[in-house]
Amino acid sequence: MYGLIGHIRATPGDRDSLAEVLLNGARGMPGCLSYVVARDSEDVDALWVTEVWDSSESHQASRSLASVQEAIAAGRPLIEGFVARHEVEPLGGVGLSRR
Repeated sequence: MYGLIGHIRATPGDRDSLAEVLLNGARGMPGCLSYVVARDSEDVDALWVTEVWDSSESHQASRSLASVQEAIAAGRPLIEGFVARHEVEPLGGVGLSRR
């Protein structure tokens, strides 16, 4: 499995709009086992995005999907910056099974 954990700062006041864009763009991505968007409890403009994929290849392939391209275009103006981005190797968890 392949995973990403990202900390994104939205432009002031746009966190919920960015969250909506990210969640809507994540539907129907082949190989995506989990995609979670969460509000940062300490920063009113920040989000955490946690992704788990069956492989890094599936993650890369998702970038060519029309829904993902549309979400990137819609979300870009709402993003002030990326605080952190970490690639990880998920071992399992609730709702995730090793294949």
